[in-house]
Amino acid sequence: MKIVCVFAALSALTTTPVLADALEGKATAAEILEASRASDWFQFNQENLLYIELESGRVIVALSTALARGHVAQIKALSRAHFYDGLSFYRVIDGFVAQGGDVFESRDVKDAATSLTAEFDDSAPVWHRFAALKDKDGYAAVTGYVGGLPVGLDQKRQRAWHLHCTGAFAFGRNNERDSASSEFYITLQPQRYLDRNLTVFGRVVQGMEHIQALRRVAPPESQEDDRGETILSMRLGSDLPEGERVHLETLQSNSEVFMKYVEARRNRPEEFFYFRHDFIDVCQIPIPVREVITSGE
Repeated sequence: MKIVCVFAALSALTTTPVLADALEGKATAAEILEASRASDWFQFNQENLLYIELESGRVIVALSTALARGHVAQIKALSRAHFYDGLSFYRVIDGFVAQGGDVFESRDVKDAATSLTAEFDDSAPVWHRFAALKDKDGYAAVTGYVGGLPVGLDQKRQRAWHLHCTGAFAFGRNNERDSASSEFYITLQPQRYLDRNLTVFGRVVQGMEHIQALRRVAPPESQEDDRGETILSMRLGSDLPEGERVHLETLQSNSEVFMKYVEARRNRPEEFFYFRHDFIDVCQIPIPVREVITSGE
């Protein structure tokens, strides 16, 4: 009798599958993007694109335009001082993060701050382009997207923060909350338990394959140890010659086509799928980013 009761309770909690024939004629995510208009997309400002040059290729990070302003200002100051040139990804842990910077803390940060006030979360801006998901999340009351970046929102306290999805760009710190300075990391997989414990202020929007392919390495203990793969340079797009810039755009997160795209990922209409969960995780939506071919190219 107890077993029957347990199964009855579990049955009540189980998501009802969306059957295959229920989505007949629905557009796929790829078809939705193909049918999108130019006005459904917006172009990243070069002032907020961080170019990381590696021997294997280029990685581009979109910096936040609404949250963690102190951390964004810090990475801009450090990149303009060429602080990271010749340093390395000295800590790369499979399935976790790729961390880079000055492992022996021998470089002068010049005009940048020696320590930063933590910005684990921030006063929630009045967003006109926040696309909230209907799906429940274990780490935030509300999740969604702003400017191509995933966001968590605590509406009661009016606090917002960027999420540790794959490709999140953040500063590391010591145990002290205000101890971040110049050491950064990029998540290789979602690490949501770190949300609101460290400050995320960007996301890789191109070249993530180069980060995933970095040689796995532990932090060196001496100058002779393996320091991992070298960072050739780190620059803001606005500081590069026009010919070296990559013009990228992403789908407007407040657009109707974006919500259709999310729904097509939530319940896949392709005939391959026999069970649809009517659910999607905020970190499992590949935000569309494409290169803009400018006139004359």
